[in-house]
Amino acid sequence: MKNEPAGDAHSLFEALYEGESAVVRALRAGASVEARDEDGTSALYLAAVQDLPGTVRLLLAAGADPDRPSGPEAGDLPLCGAVCGGHTEVVEALLAAGADPDLREDFGFTALRWAAGLGHAGIAELLLAQGADPGLPGPRDEPPLVVAARRGSARTVRALLRYGAPGLRPALDEARRMLAVDAGKELLRALEALHGPGHESAVRRTRVAGGVLVTVELLRDGEPFAGQDQETGHGAIATLLEEELGLRVPFEELAVRALRGQDPELDDWRETVRVLRLRGDEETFQAAAAWAASADPLRQMLGAQVLARLGFRADEKPFASRAVPLLRVLARDAVHPAAAEAATRALDAYRPAHGGRRGPE
Repeated sequence: MKNEPAGDAHSLFEALYEGESAVVRALRAGASVEARDEDGTSALYLAAVQDLPGTVRLLLAAGADPDRPSGPEAGDLPLCGAVCGGHTEVVEALLAAGADPDLREDFGFTALRWAAGLGHAGIAELLLAQGADPGLPGPRDEPPLVVAARRGSARTVRALLRYGAPGLRPALDEARRMLAVDAGKELLRALEALHGPGHESAVRRTRVAGGVLVTVELLRDGEPFAGQDQETGHGAIATLLEEELGLRVPFEELAVRALRGQDPELDDWRETVRVLRLRGDEETFQAAAAWAASADPLRQMLGAQVLARLGFRADEKPFASRAVPLLRVLARDAVHPAAAEAATRALDAYRPAHGGRRGPE
């Protein structure tokens, strides 16, 4: 039975769709802040999943319990609903009101598990900062780090690692497995397992910060009726986890990860460059020099970027005398403008901070 606020023409649920002023009027008229509709869904839950941060704050200020479960089986939590939708401001409001980030919904889902699985890295960081357990497993007893590794969100993995998330080895195994998988085909198989084979499908690839989001949709009469998506930062994630575990991966394997996306702006590329620079050894220098001297513009760029700060520590630049001549040749002779620009920028790292002569003697 619907909960109608006494003395008001609209129920609290109808007021949700009319704006914050209507919600205030309904509450003043006597509507219970913990009202439920005929399905057992709370007003707070509806406001959370519909991304109404102002209304959420009003309901919380009026005494709504941020942790009260909702829905027919009382299995839905406002915080989890907001996380699923990627509603950052609502998540912030619920956490500020004391929502417990480690409460479980039906089937064992927590807010952090939803964030890790959906690639909502900023929300994962919020939850962790508010005390979410980085190792609390979800369904199938998987820790969030494994879920984030499968998702391909390098930013989420970084956040979890900063908070000491366990499960590094299984997460690395998952990231390496996904490196060998075609994301579009994997998502299509998952959708067909749910909805049956034989549907038309469409694949989209969209740039996101540091990576690419692959979305696969099933179509009926040309219109999508089901879909799943996944990020493609598995190379960067494998590199991050190997670093945490103290594993030294062959430089050519790292190069393959960097080059697979053919884009120096991707996390896969950037993590390879960062890790190789930190090695600062002769083997890495020889590899980077060979890449810089190759005929492939992408390998030239990779080599230049690694040489740019190879082995730098404080004022030490151990490969300067050999790297600078190579970079000057590449900057002068590279056919592809991007390779020449990468070499020119790399040379900047070897110039004295105060200016002066170009490069070391």
